[in-house]
Amino acid sequence: MTVINQSFEDAIRVTPQGKNKYSANLRPEWCIGTVPHGGYTTAVLYKLALTHFAHAHPKQYDSPASPISLQLSFLRRTGAGPATLEVEDVKIGLRTSTIHIKLLQPSEKQPDKLEVKVAGYITVSPPTAEVGISAPTGFTLLPAPPPGSQANGKIDFEALARTGRDGAWTKLDPPFPEFRRAAAQLELYGTGTGETQQQRNGSMAIDQWARFRPNGDANARWTDAAVVYLTDMFPMALDGFDTMSATAAAKEAGKEVPDNKAKFWYPTVTLNIDMKKHLPAEGVQWLYSRIVTKVVRDGRTDLDVTILDQDGEVIALSTQVGLVVSAARNVGTRKMEKL
Repeated sequence: MTVINQSFEDAIRVTPQGKNKYSANLRPEWCIGTVPHGGYTTAVLYKLALTHFAHAHPKQYDSPASPISLQLSFLRRTGAGPATLEVEDVKIGLRTSTIHIKLLQPSEKQPDKLEVKVAGYITVSPPTAEVGISAPTGFTLLPAPPPGSQANGKIDFEALARTGRDGAWTKLDPPFPEFRRAAAQLELYGTGTGETQQQRNGSMAIDQWARFRPNGDANARWTDAAVVYLTDMFPMALDGFDTMSATAAAKEAGKEVPDNKAKFWYPTVTLNIDMKKHLPAEGVQWLYSRIVTKVVRDGRTDLDVTILDQDGEVIALSTQVGLVVSAARNVGTRKMEKL
């Protein structure tokens, strides 16, 4: 039987190691610099919740206990390699359950001791328990996304996939791929670079369509676990941040803006995800993201991400607090070539 996204499933695999304890192996190809990408790490924790309920509470629900809300704090930088995962059952309920999770790895200062790198809460609810009213709210994206070539403004996705272009949309190459290796795991389409989009919009807002391509797998599809990765994957928004950061740093120093703007790292401090709609088991090819930043102040940013499917239905919402720091803080004393 063929497994959807086999390489991705291998990369986020979680293995039981005893009561409420599990192991994972964070993979270097999913890193930003030397640090595993926040969305990828969150996908590992998404898998932890599924694995924990299947292993520790197999009879609690009659369908998988799917995460509907994730609230995470990234306390210290993680590293590629083995990780220990711990779970505390905070509430086990009939419709929803909440667990407290920790991701531990060796301390950088005391390698013989484990320390908590990521901590937070995950609330799960099986699809069969998701019952109640559903009602339209009138939500729509404002301003509307740039149009495709079709008469109603929709995108011809077959043409976009075949030629790399449709209407205002074109295939993009994420900037600084050697540093942001995790961005190579998707195929990205937009209406220009981050700097171009933000100049046109007059704001720190980005539109993108993406196809999932873990390890170059052309048959990959967006699944619920992969959506978690996508909530934190927006290379063109970071391209705009690079320009903004380099310009601000040059202005403060009284210098010209350098041509090489890849001197910054944008680590996640907190990440909150609200999963709104399950994707089909076989996954989907295309998902849209709008990424908005409202304020950048004192080296701290906000990011608001809305993910839609091709029918315009909301799949997930996320908000996060991030930092703007020197890229040297990412690599530090670590050697990238050893990864």
